[in-house]
Amino acid sequence: MRVFKFGGASVKDADGVRNVVKVLQEVGHEDTFVVISAMGKMTNAMEKVVVAYFKDKQSIAKSLQDVIDYHDKILSDLFENSNHPIYSKVKLLFEEVKGFLTWNKSPKYAFVYDQVVGYGELVSTTIISEYLNEVGIQNVWQDVRSLIKTDNDYRDATVNWERTQEEVSSRVDMSKLNVSQGFLGSDDNNFTTTLGREGSDYSAAILAYCLNADSVTIWKDVPGVLNADPRNFEKTELLNKISYREAIELAFYGASVIHPKTLQPLQRKEIPLHVKSFIDPKGSGTTVGKGEGISPKIPCFIVKKDQVLLKLSSLDFSFIVENNISDIFKLFHDYRMKVDLIQNSAISFSVCLDNKFNGLKPMLNELKRRFKVVCHEEVSLYTIRHFDDKAVKSLQNGRSVLVEQRGKETVQLVVK
Repeated sequence: MRVFKFGGASVKDADGVRNVVKVLQEVGHEDTFVVISAMGKMTNAMEKVVVAYFKDKQSIAKSLQDVIDYHDKILSDLFENSNHPIYSKVKLLFEEVKGFLTWNKSPKYAFVYDQVVGYGELVSTTIISEYLNEVGIQNVWQDVRSLIKTDNDYRDATVNWERTQEEVSSRVDMSKLNVSQGFLGSDDNNFTTTLGREGSDYSAAILAYCLNADSVTIWKDVPGVLNADPRNFEKTELLNKISYREAIELAFYGASVIHPKTLQPLQRKEIPLHVKSFIDPKGSGTTVGKGEGISPKIPCFIVKKDQVLLKLSSLDFSFIVENNISDIFKLFHDYRMKVDLIQNSAISFSVCLDNKFNGLKPMLNELKRRFKVVCHEEVSLYTIRHFDDKAVKSLQNGRSVLVEQRGKETVQLVVK
Protein backbone atom coordinates (compact mmCIF):
# COMPACT_ATOMS: atom_id res chain seq x y z
CA MET A 1 0.00 0.00 0.00
CA ARG A 2 1.23 3.45 -0.97
CA VAL A 3 -0.25 6.78 0.05
CA PHE A 4 -0.22 9.67 -2.44
CA LYS A 5 -1.12 13.24 -1.57
CA PHE A 6 -2.02 15.84 -4.18
CA GLY A 7 -2.28 19.45 -3.03
CA GLY A 8 -4.53 22.23 -4.25
CA ALA A 9 -2.03 23.49 -6.83
CA SER A 10 -2.04 20.09 -8.56
CA VAL A 11 -5.84 20.11 -9.04
CA LYS A 12 -6.50 23.83 -9.50
CA ASP A 13 -8.25 23.32 -12.87
CA ALA A 14 -9.40 20.65 -15.31
CA ASP A 15 -5.92 20.28 -16.79
CA GLY A 16 -4.59 19.66 -13.30
CA VAL A 17 -7.13 16.88 -12.77
CA ARG A 18 -6.15 15.33 -16.09
CA ASN A 19 -2.52 15.51 -15.00
CA VAL A 20 -3.35 13.59 -11.81
CA VAL A 21 -4.70 10.85 -14.07
CA LYS A 22 -1.48 10.98 -16.09
CA VAL A 23 0.64 10.68 -12.94
CA LEU A 24 -1.36 7.67 -11.73
CA GLN A 25 -1.03 6.05 -15.14
CA GLU A 26 2.74 6.64 -15.19
CA VAL A 27 3.59 5.49 -11.68
CA GLY A 28 0.75 2.99 -11.20
CA HIS A 29 -2.33 3.15 -9.00
CA GLU A 30 -2.72 -0.37 -7.67
CA ASP A 31 -2.93 -0.70 -3.87
CA THR A 32 -2.86 3.09 -3.50
CA PHE A 33 -4.63 5.50 -1.19
CA VAL A 34 -4.87 8.99 -2.70
CA VAL A 35 -5.39 12.03 -0.46
CA ILE A 36 -6.48 15.21 -2.25
CA SER A 37 -6.81 18.81 -1.06
CA ALA A 38 -9.37 21.44 -2.05
CA MET A 39 -8.91 22.72 -5.59
CA GLY A 40 -6.63 25.72 -6.08
CA LYS A 41 -7.35 28.42 -3.50
CA MET A 42 -10.76 27.07 -2.54
CA THR A 43 -9.89 26.79 1.15
CA ASN A 44 -9.34 30.56 1.13
CA ALA A 45 -12.58 31.02 -0.78
CA MET A 46 -14.52 28.92 1.73
CA GLU A 47 -12.97 30.94 4.54
CA LYS A 48 -14.53 34.03 2.96
CA VAL A 49 -17.92 32.32 3.24
CA VAL A 50 -17.33 31.84 6.97
CA VAL A 51 -16.25 35.46 7.41
CA ALA A 52 -19.38 36.59 5.55
CA TYR A 53 -21.53 34.44 7.86
CA PHE A 54 -20.24 36.27 10.91
CA LYS A 55 -19.72 39.78 9.56
CA ASP A 56 -21.96 40.36 6.54
CA LYS A 57 -24.69 37.80 6.02
CA GLN A 58 -25.88 39.65 2.92
CA SER A 59 -22.69 38.63 1.14
CA ILE A 60 -22.86 34.89 1.97
CA ALA A 61 -24.70 34.03 -1.25
CA LYS A 62 -22.16 35.78 -3.47
CA SER A 63 -19.15 34.32 -1.60
CA LEU A 64 -20.56 30.83 -1.96
CA GLN A 65 -21.61 31.38 -5.57
CA ASP A 66 -18.01 32.27 -6.42
CA VAL A 67 -16.97 28.84 -5.12
CA ILE A 68 -19.78 27.10 -7.02
CA ASP A 69 -18.88 28.89 -10.27
CA TYR A 70 -15.23 27.89 -9.91
CA HIS A 71 -16.11 24.23 -9.62
CA ASP A 72 -18.79 24.43 -12.34
CA LYS A 73 -16.14 25.58 -14.81
CA ILE A 74 -13.97 22.57 -13.97
CA LEU A 75 -16.98 20.25 -14.19
CA SER A 76 -18.04 21.49 -17.62
CA ASP A 77 -14.47 21.06 -18.87
CA LEU A 78 -14.17 17.49 -17.56
CA PHE A 79 -17.69 16.16 -18.17
CA GLU A 80 -19.28 17.06 -21.50
CA ASN A 81 -22.58 15.38 -20.63
CA SER A 82 -24.50 17.95 -18.57
CA ASN A 83 -26.72 15.13 -17.26
CA HIS A 84 -23.77 13.29 -15.74
CA PRO A 85 -24.49 12.25 -12.11
CA ILE A 86 -21.49 14.27 -10.91
CA TYR A 87 -23.45 17.50 -11.33
CA SER A 88 -26.15 16.45 -8.90
CA LYS A 89 -23.55 15.09 -6.44
CA VAL A 90 -21.70 18.40 -6.33
CA LYS A 91 -24.95 20.36 -6.14
CA LEU A 92 -26.01 18.27 -3.15
CA LEU A 93 -22.77 19.05 -1.34
CA PHE A 94 -23.27 22.78 -1.79
CA GLU A 95 -26.88 22.42 -0.64
CA GLU A 96 -25.49 20.90 2.56
CA VAL A 97 -23.34 24.01 3.08
CA LYS A 98 -26.34 26.30 2.55
CA GLY A 99 -28.41 24.18 4.90
CA PHE A 100 -25.83 24.35 7.67
CA LEU A 101 -25.50 28.12 7.36
CA THR A 102 -29.29 28.40 7.63
CA TRP A 103 -29.92 26.19 10.66
CA ASN A 104 -26.70 26.62 12.62
CA LYS A 105 -27.11 28.26 16.03
CA SER A 106 -23.54 28.03 17.28
CA PRO A 107 -21.78 31.38 17.72
CA LYS A 108 -18.36 29.73 17.81
CA TYR A 109 -16.21 30.73 14.86
CA ALA A 110 -13.93 27.68 15.00
CA PHE A 111 -16.89 25.28 14.97
CA VAL A 112 -18.58 27.00 12.03
CA TYR A 113 -15.25 27.20 10.21
CA ASP A 114 -14.74 23.44 10.34
CA GLN A 115 -18.29 22.62 9.25
CA VAL A 116 -18.03 24.89 6.19
CA VAL A 117 -14.43 25.01 4.99
CA GLY A 118 -14.06 21.23 4.70
CA TYR A 119 -16.48 21.15 1.77
CA GLY A 120 -13.62 22.29 -0.44
CA GLU A 121 -12.04 18.86 0.01
CA LEU A 122 -15.34 16.98 -0.22
CA VAL A 123 -16.19 18.61 -3.55
CA SER A 124 -12.71 18.21 -5.07
CA THR A 125 -12.46 14.51 -4.23
CA THR A 126 -16.00 13.83 -5.44
CA ILE A 127 -15.15 15.39 -8.80
CA ILE A 128 -11.80 13.63 -9.14
CA SER A 129 -13.09 10.23 -8.03
CA GLU A 130 -15.89 10.46 -10.59
CA TYR A 131 -13.49 11.56 -13.33
CA LEU A 132 -11.13 8.67 -12.57
CA ASN A 133 -14.05 6.28 -13.01
CA GLU A 134 -14.94 8.08 -16.24
CA VAL A 135 -11.49 7.41 -17.74
CA GLY A 136 -11.43 3.79 -16.62
CA ILE A 137 -9.54 4.02 -13.31
CA GLN A 138 -11.92 2.38 -10.89
CA ASN A 139 -11.71 3.67 -7.33
CA VAL A 140 -13.49 3.84 -3.99
CA TRP A 141 -14.41 7.31 -2.67
CA GLN A 142 -13.83 7.48 1.08
CA ASP A 143 -15.19 10.09 3.46
CA VAL A 144 -12.11 10.69 5.59
CA ARG A 145 -14.32 11.98 8.39
CA SER A 146 -15.35 8.35 8.92
CA LEU A 147 -11.69 7.32 9.11
CA ILE A 148 -9.81 9.96 11.11
CA LYS A 149 -11.38 10.48 14.53
CA THR A 150 -10.37 13.43 16.68
CA ASP A 151 -11.24 15.49 19.71
CA ASN A 152 -13.39 18.61 19.31
CA ASP A 153 -10.64 21.21 19.30
CA TYR A 154 -11.99 22.76 16.11
CA ARG A 155 -9.47 24.15 13.60
CA ASP A 156 -6.61 22.31 15.32
CA ALA A 157 -7.96 18.90 16.26
CA THR A 158 -5.92 16.15 17.94
CA VAL A 159 -6.13 12.65 16.48
CA ASN A 160 -7.59 9.79 18.49
CA TRP A 161 -5.14 7.19 17.19
CA GLU A 162 -6.85 4.11 18.63
CA ARG A 163 -10.25 4.91 17.12
CA THR A 164 -8.70 6.03 13.84
CA GLN A 165 -6.82 2.75 13.56
CA GLU A 166 -10.05 0.82 14.14
CA GLU A 167 -11.96 2.78 11.50
CA VAL A 168 -9.21 2.59 8.88
CA SER A 169 -8.74 -1.15 9.42
CA SER A 170 -12.45 -1.86 9.07
CA ARG A 171 -13.35 0.50 6.22
CA VAL A 172 -10.41 0.50 3.77
CA ASP A 173 -9.99 -2.26 1.20
CA MET A 174 -6.25 -2.05 0.56
CA SER A 175 -6.49 -4.01 -2.70
CA LYS A 176 -8.29 -1.09 -4.38
CA LEU A 177 -7.52 2.49 -5.31
CA ASN A 178 -9.01 4.71 -2.60
CA VAL A 179 -9.63 8.44 -3.01
CA SER A 180 -10.21 10.65 0.02
CA GLN A 181 -9.75 14.08 1.53
CA GLY A 182 -6.92 15.70 3.41
CA PHE A 183 -7.27 18.19 6.27
CA LEU A 184 -10.45 16.69 7.77
CA GLY A 185 -11.59 14.41 10.57
CA SER A 186 -14.60 14.16 12.86
CA ASP A 187 -15.27 14.22 16.59
CA ASP A 188 -17.36 11.87 18.76
CA ASN A 189 -20.55 13.63 17.64
CA ASN A 190 -19.55 13.25 13.96
CA PHE A 191 -19.09 16.99 13.53
CA THR A 192 -16.34 17.82 11.05
CA THR A 193 -12.97 18.83 12.49
CA THR A 194 -9.87 20.14 10.73
CA LEU A 195 -6.24 19.34 11.47
CA GLY A 196 -4.82 22.83 10.91
CA ARG A 197 -3.93 24.63 7.71
CA GLU A 198 -1.79 22.55 5.36
CA GLY A 199 -3.02 19.50 7.28
CA SER A 200 -3.48 17.34 4.18
CA ASP A 201 0.13 16.15 4.44
CA TYR A 202 -0.62 15.14 8.01
CA SER A 203 -3.75 13.29 6.86
CA ALA A 204 -1.61 11.27 4.45
CA ALA A 205 0.81 10.40 7.25
CA ILE A 206 -2.00 9.37 9.61
CA LEU A 207 -3.49 7.05 7.00
CA ALA A 208 -0.07 5.65 6.06
CA TYR A 209 0.60 4.85 9.70
CA CYS A 210 -2.73 3.08 10.12
CA LEU A 211 -2.37 1.22 6.81
CA ASN A 212 1.27 0.21 7.47
CA ALA A 213 2.01 1.76 4.10
CA ASP A 214 5.29 1.18 2.27
CA SER A 215 5.68 4.89 1.51
CA VAL A 216 4.03 8.30 1.29
CA THR A 217 4.49 10.52 -1.76
CA ILE A 218 3.59 14.20 -1.68
CA TRP A 219 3.15 15.54 -5.22
CA LYS A 220 4.16 19.19 -5.53
CA ASP A 221 4.79 21.82 -8.20
CA VAL A 222 8.51 21.79 -7.30
CA PRO A 223 11.09 19.05 -8.01
CA GLY A 224 11.22 18.03 -4.33
CA VAL A 225 12.31 19.63 -1.08
CA LEU A 226 14.40 22.67 -1.92
CA ASN A 227 16.81 24.46 0.40
CA ALA A 228 14.53 27.53 0.18
CA ASP A 229 11.06 28.45 -1.02
CA PRO A 230 11.44 29.73 -4.62
CA ARG A 231 8.61 32.18 -4.00
CA ASN A 232 10.81 34.00 -1.48
CA PHE A 233 14.39 33.23 -2.53
CA GLU A 234 15.97 33.54 -5.97
CA LYS A 235 18.51 30.70 -5.95
CA THR A 236 17.38 27.29 -4.72
CA GLU A 237 18.83 23.79 -4.78
CA LEU A 238 17.22 20.36 -4.54
CA LEU A 239 17.86 18.33 -1.40
CA ASN A 240 18.20 14.67 -2.43
CA LYS A 241 17.93 13.04 0.99
CA ILE A 242 16.85 14.29 4.39
CA SER A 243 16.79 12.37 7.66
CA TYR A 244 13.60 12.29 9.72
CA ARG A 245 15.33 14.33 12.41
CA GLU A 246 16.50 17.01 10.00
CA ALA A 247 13.10 17.15 8.29
CA ILE A 248 11.39 17.59 11.65
CA GLU A 249 13.78 20.46 12.41
CA LEU A 250 13.01 22.11 9.07
CA ALA A 251 9.27 21.61 9.57
CA PHE A 252 9.44 23.01 13.10
CA TYR A 253 11.04 26.19 11.82
CA GLY A 254 8.38 26.51 9.14
CA ALA A 255 9.61 24.85 5.93
CA SER A 256 6.52 25.02 3.73
CA VAL A 257 7.00 21.75 1.85
CA ILE A 258 6.43 19.51 4.88
CA HIS A 259 3.76 19.99 7.55
CA PRO A 260 5.21 20.00 11.10
CA LYS A 261 2.99 17.13 12.29
CA THR A 262 3.51 14.94 9.24
CA LEU A 263 6.79 13.31 10.13
CA GLN A 264 6.20 11.91 13.62
CA PRO A 265 3.85 9.06 12.63
CA LEU A 266 6.04 8.20 9.64
CA GLN A 267 9.17 8.09 11.76
CA ARG A 268 7.54 5.79 14.31
CA LYS A 269 7.06 3.12 11.65
CA GLU A 270 10.04 4.17 9.50
CA ILE A 271 7.80 4.86 6.50
CA PRO A 272 9.77 6.83 3.89
CA LEU A 273 8.36 10.09 2.61
CA HIS A 274 8.95 11.07 -1.00
CA VAL A 275 8.40 14.61 -2.27
CA LYS A 276 8.08 14.66 -6.05
CA SER A 277 6.95 16.88 -8.89
CA PHE A 278 3.57 16.22 -10.48
CA ILE A 279 5.04 17.91 -13.57
CA ASP A 280 7.88 15.36 -13.76
CA PRO A 281 6.60 12.20 -12.02
CA LYS A 282 9.67 10.14 -12.93
CA GLY A 283 12.07 12.71 -11.43
CA SER A 284 14.16 11.62 -8.45
CA GLY A 285 12.59 14.09 -6.01
CA THR A 286 13.53 14.07 -2.34
CA THR A 287 13.39 11.13 0.07
CA VAL A 288 12.92 11.64 3.80
CA GLY A 289 13.86 8.61 5.85
CA LYS A 290 16.43 7.02 8.12
CA GLY A 291 19.92 8.45 7.95
CA GLU A 292 21.93 11.47 9.00
CA GLY A 293 21.44 15.12 8.10
CA ILE A 294 20.84 16.30 4.57
CA SER A 295 22.42 15.69 1.20
CA PRO A 296 23.87 17.92 -0.12
CA LYS A 297 24.74 19.72 3.12
CA ILE A 298 24.02 23.34 2.25
CA PRO A 299 22.35 26.26 4.07
CA CYS A 300 18.56 25.96 4.18
CA PHE A 301 16.52 29.16 4.31
CA ILE A 302 13.05 29.44 5.87
CA VAL A 303 10.92 32.55 6.30
CA LYS A 304 7.74 33.14 8.28
CA LYS A 305 6.10 36.41 7.34
CA ASP A 306 3.52 38.53 9.15
CA GLN A 307 4.80 37.58 12.60
CA VAL A 308 4.61 39.57 15.85
CA LEU A 309 7.64 40.43 17.99
CA LEU A 310 6.89 41.24 21.63
CA LYS A 311 9.48 42.70 23.97
CA LEU A 312 8.37 42.52 27.60
CA SER A 313 10.17 44.09 30.54
CA SER A 314 9.21 44.46 34.19
CA LEU A 315 7.70 47.76 35.25
CA ASP A 316 9.91 48.03 38.36
CA PHE A 317 13.15 46.61 36.90
CA SER A 318 12.73 43.39 38.87
CA PHE A 319 13.81 40.09 37.36
CA ILE A 320 11.56 38.25 34.92
CA VAL A 321 11.75 34.88 36.62
CA GLU A 322 9.97 31.53 36.37
CA ASN A 323 6.64 32.70 37.79
CA ASN A 324 6.43 35.60 35.32
CA ILE A 325 7.37 33.39 32.38
CA SER A 326 4.83 30.76 33.43
CA ASP A 327 2.09 33.40 33.49
CA ILE A 328 3.19 34.75 30.10
CA PHE A 329 3.08 31.32 28.50
CA LYS A 330 -0.35 30.66 29.99
CA LEU A 331 -1.57 33.75 28.13
CA PHE A 332 0.03 32.50 24.93
CA HIS A 333 -1.84 29.22 25.40
CA ASP A 334 -5.15 30.90 26.27
CA TYR A 335 -5.00 33.14 23.18
CA ARG A 336 -3.62 30.36 20.93
CA MET A 337 -0.44 32.24 20.04
CA LYS A 338 2.24 29.99 18.54
CA VAL A 339 5.73 30.73 19.84
CA ASP A 340 8.47 30.66 17.18
CA LEU A 341 11.42 32.24 18.98
CA ILE A 342 12.34 33.16 22.58
CA GLN A 343 15.11 35.36 23.91
CA ASN A 344 15.35 36.57 27.49
CA SER A 345 17.63 38.42 29.89
CA ALA A 346 17.31 39.21 33.60
CA ILE A 347 14.75 42.00 33.13
CA SER A 348 13.42 41.50 29.63
CA PHE A 349 11.79 38.81 27.54
CA SER A 350 11.44 38.82 23.73
CA VAL A 351 9.27 36.43 21.81
CA CYS A 352 8.27 36.05 18.16
CA LEU A 353 4.68 34.85 17.74
CA ASP A 354 2.30 33.66 15.06
CA ASN A 355 -1.06 35.41 15.51
CA LYS A 356 -3.04 33.08 13.22
CA PHE A 357 -6.00 32.92 15.62
CA ASN A 358 -6.14 36.73 16.05
CA GLY A 359 -5.67 36.72 19.80
CA LEU A 360 -3.05 39.48 19.87
CA LYS A 361 -5.11 42.54 20.85
CA PRO A 362 -6.92 41.08 23.88
CA MET A 363 -3.70 39.40 25.01
CA LEU A 364 -1.79 42.70 24.82
CA ASN A 365 -4.37 44.31 27.11
CA GLU A 366 -3.61 41.71 29.77
CA LEU A 367 0.16 41.87 29.35
CA LYS A 368 0.23 45.67 29.66
CA ARG A 369 -1.24 45.46 33.15
CA ARG A 370 1.94 43.75 34.38
CA PHE A 371 4.73 44.56 31.93
CA LYS A 372 6.15 47.25 29.74
CA VAL A 373 5.30 45.98 26.28
CA VAL A 374 6.85 46.89 22.94
CA CYS A 375 5.00 45.26 20.03
CA HIS A 376 6.31 45.02 16.46
CA GLU A 377 3.72 43.67 14.03
CA GLU A 378 4.27 42.45 10.46
CA VAL A 379 7.85 41.34 11.08
CA SER A 380 9.49 38.38 9.33
CA LEU A 381 11.31 35.52 11.03
CA TYR A 382 14.17 34.10 8.96
CA THR A 383 15.76 30.81 9.92
CA ILE A 384 18.94 29.37 8.37
CA ARG A 385 19.80 25.75 9.08
CA HIS A 386 23.47 24.81 8.51
CA PHE A 387 24.33 28.48 8.15
CA ASP A 388 27.59 30.07 7.12
CA ASP A 389 28.69 33.72 7.17
CA LYS A 390 27.73 34.25 3.54
CA ALA A 391 24.18 32.97 4.16
CA VAL A 392 23.71 35.22 7.20
CA LYS A 393 25.04 38.30 5.41
CA SER A 394 22.66 37.68 2.51
CA LEU A 395 19.72 38.13 4.90
CA GLN A 396 21.14 41.02 6.89
CA ASN A 397 21.75 43.09 3.76
CA GLY A 398 19.50 46.16 3.83
CA ARG A 399 17.21 44.83 6.57
CA SER A 400 16.61 46.10 10.08
CA VAL A 401 17.45 43.18 12.40
CA LEU A 402 15.40 43.38 15.62
CA VAL A 403 16.54 40.08 17.16
CA GLU A 404 19.33 37.67 16.27
CA GLN A 405 19.78 34.26 17.86
CA ARG A 406 22.46 31.69 17.03
CA GLY A 407 22.90 28.04 17.87
CA LYS A 408 25.38 25.45 16.68
CA GLU A 409 23.55 24.76 13.41
CA THR A 410 20.79 27.34 13.28
CA VAL A 411 20.58 31.12 13.19
CA GLN A 412 17.32 33.06 13.44
CA LEU A 413 16.75 36.70 12.56
CA VAL A 414 13.65 38.77 13.24
CA VAL A 415 13.64 41.59 10.70
CA LYS A 416 11.40 44.52 9.90
